[in-house]
Amino acid sequence: MTRRRSSPALALFLGLPPTPAAAQPADEIIGWGSQSLRDPTRLEGVVAVDAGGQHNICLGADGRLIAWGRGDSGQCNPPVPAGRFLAVSAGSEFCIALRADGMMIGWGDNEYGQSSPPPHTEVIRISAGGGHALLLKSSGRIRGYGRNDYGQSVPPIGWDFAEIAAGSIHSLGLRREGALAAWGCNTDGQCNIPEPNADFTAIAAGGAHSLGLKTDGSIVAWGSNGDGQCDVPTPNAGFIAIAAGGAHSLGLKADGSIVAWGRNSEGQCQVVELNTGFVSITAGGAHSLALRSDGSCAAWGSNAYGQVGAPTNPAGWLEVSGGFGFSLALGADGVIAAWGRNDLGQCTLPEPNAGFTATDAGYYHSLALRADGSIAAWGLNAQGQCTIPGPNSGFAAVSAGGRHSLGLRNDGGITAWGYNIDGECNVPVPNRDFTAIAAGGYHSLGLKQDGRILAWGFNPLHQCNVPVPNSGFVAVAAGIYHSLGLQADGRIIAWGSNHFGQCDVPAPNAGFVAVAAGPWTSFGVKADGRIVAWGRNNFGQCAVPLPNHDYTSVSGGETHTVALKGGGLLPRSRPPETTRSSAASLQLHGLTPNPVGPQAKVVFELAREAAVALEVFDVRGRRLLERPLGTKAPGRHVVLWDGRDVAGSRLPAGVYLIRLRSEEGMSVCAKAVLLK
Repeated sequence: MTRRRSSPALALFLGLPPTPAAAQPADEIIGWGSQSLRDPTRLEGVVAVDAGGQHNICLGADGRLIAWGRGDSGQCNPPVPAGRFLAVSAGSEFCIALRADGMMIGWGDNEYGQSSPPPHTEVIRISAGGGHALLLKSSGRIRGYGRNDYGQSVPPIGWDFAEIAAGSIHSLGLRREGALAAWGCNTDGQCNIPEPNADFTAIAAGGAHSLGLKTDGSIVAWGSNGDGQCDVPTPNAGFIAIAAGGAHSLGLKADGSIVAWGRNSEGQCQVVELNTGFVSITAGGAHSLALRSDGSCAAWGSNAYGQVGAPTNPAGWLEVSGGFGFSLALGADGVIAAWGRNDLGQCTLPEPNAGFTATDAGYYHSLALRADGSIAAWGLNAQGQCTIPGPNSGFAAVSAGGRHSLGLRNDGGITAWGYNIDGECNVPVPNRDFTAIAAGGYHSLGLKQDGRILAWGFNPLHQCNVPVPNSGFVAVAAGIYHSLGLQADGRIIAWGSNHFGQCDVPAPNAGFVAVAAGPWTSFGVKADGRIVAWGRNNFGQCAVPLPNHDYTSVSGGETHTVALKGGGLLPRSRPPETTRSSAASLQLHGLTPNPVGPQAKVVFELAREAAVALEVFDVRGRRLLERPLGTKAPGRHVVLWDGRDVAGSRLPAGVYLIRLRSEEGMSVCAKAVLLK
C-alpha cells in the first residue's frame, strides 16, 4: 500500500536535488517485516542454507546471517553476530544458529521455548523442527527442547549418534554404526524405520514422512505418502544428500543435479532450469532451496511470503508498492510482478501484462497506469474501487487507498471512485492544478501546483488538517489515519494519528528527497539513499536492513516494507547546501511557451564556464531524455526542446520536468505542460 503517489520528480520541480527514485532502473527488490525479501541468486559466499516452514536462513562465509520469507514471528530478524557462526537451521517459524564456541542462539516464535536454546556447550549439530529443536553434542548425545506433546523432544539415551533431524512433530537420529532411531508422533508411520535398519549415512525428517540415505547411494522413504513423497523416482541410485519438506522430497545426485518428488501444488518439485552445480539441498513447507558450489542459491515453489525470493527483471525495476500481505513491482520494460496474498485476486495481473508506466497497491486491490493513459484495476471490488469511471483515458498517475482509488489526469484534475462514506472521493473544487495524489485509508490528499496540500475525507484524527503554513510542499503520502508532506527544503511534515509515533519525524529532519507512508508507518529517503523509518514496528517493518544505503524508493504495506536498491543513479554530486547556491552558478530564466506546443525555448545563464546537460522527466521521476549540451561559456544561452524523448518519439500530453544540470552538480528545474 504505497501511500506516496507523489512522484519524487516533484521534488525536482522545486529545484531540490534529484531523489534516487529519479534514476535508472533499480537492480534489486528488498523487503523486511512480516515478508522479508531477498533475491537468492544474488547472494554470494553462502556456505550453509536451511529452509523453514515459509522462510529461509543462510550463513555467509563472513559469518553474516541472512533470512528471508515469512517474518511475522521475527524469524527473519537474525541477531547481530556475536562471534563466528558454524551452522544454521530453520524451523516452522523460528531459527537457531550454532556459534564457533559451541553455544547456540535462537530467534522467532518462542511459544514452546524453541527459540531459547538451553545453555549447552560442545554442540556440533543443530536441527530445528515444527516447534522443537535438537542438538547433538561432541559426546554423541542428543538433547531436545521445545514442543513435546508427542515426545519429539525426548531422544533415546545414547552416546553414539552422528546426525540429527527434526521434523514437524517427530525426530530422527543417525547412529555412528549406520542405524537409525526415531521418536515423536507416529500417526503416519514416520517413526517406523524400514528393515534392514543399517548402512544409513544421512537422514531427513519432513512434515509426516522420513528419508534415509544408504551407503550405496539409494534412498529409503517411509511415513505419509498421500502425495507420493515416499515414492523415490528411478533410478534410485547415485544420491549423496536428501531433504524432506512438508509433503515433498529432494535428492541430490553426485553430478550436482537435484531430483524432486511428492506434492507439487506450488511448484516445489519443479527444479530450476539450470539443474547443475548444486552441493546442498533443503526443503521447506512448500518450497525448496539449494546451494551451488559458487556460493549462490536457487529457490523454487511457493512464494506466498517471498521465501523463493524477490522477482527479477533483466530490464530493472522502476517502483514497488506494498499492500495488505502482497506487493507489486513495475519493471522498466512495462511489466508488473506481483507476489504474496492473492485470495481476492490482488495479485492476478491483467492481460496483457505490458505497457504499464505506474502501479499502486491498496489494502486488497491494485491499480496500474498504461502508457496510453488508461487505468487497469484488479482485486477486491466490493466498494467499486476497481470500477474505473469513464472515460478511462488521459490519466498521468494512480493511487490505491483502503477501499477507494484516485487517478490524476493530464489536465491536473483528480478522478476518485470507490468507497465514499467519509467523503474521500469528494474532490474539492476547483478540481484542477493538481500535480500529485495520495489515497489513505479513508481520506485523500492532493498536491497543488502552488505547493499547497488539499485534504478531504475521514478526519476525526485530524489527518485532513494540513499544518500551517500550507505552502512549499513538493510531495505527499497518506497512511490509514495520518498524512505526510515533503517540503522543498527537505523537511517532512506529519499530522494526524500518532498512536505509534508515525508523526514523530526523527531528527535531523532535513535532507529528505522522498516520502512514503504505510498504514501506521512513515518513511523518508535521504539524498544519499538512506531510508529513515518510524512508527509501528511490531513486525520489524521499520527495521531497515543493513547496509542502509543505495535505496532508491520505499513503500509500506500492512506489516511489511518493500524497497528498491541499486541501479544506475543519475550523475550527481552531493546536493548543494541550498537551492540559492545552485542559482549562483546556474540560473533558469524561462521556458516559453508554456504550455509547450511544437517546441519550447529553455533560457538559462551560467556564471562561469561549465558542461551542461538538458534532462526531461515524467511525473514519476523517470528520465525520458538526457541531452548533453557541451561546455558553455559564461552568460545567457537558449536551447530548444521539441517535446520528444531520447528515442525521438513525441511524448503524450501531460506534465513534465525540464532540468538543466551542470558538471558541478548544480541543477535548475522548470515544470512544463506539454500539449497534444
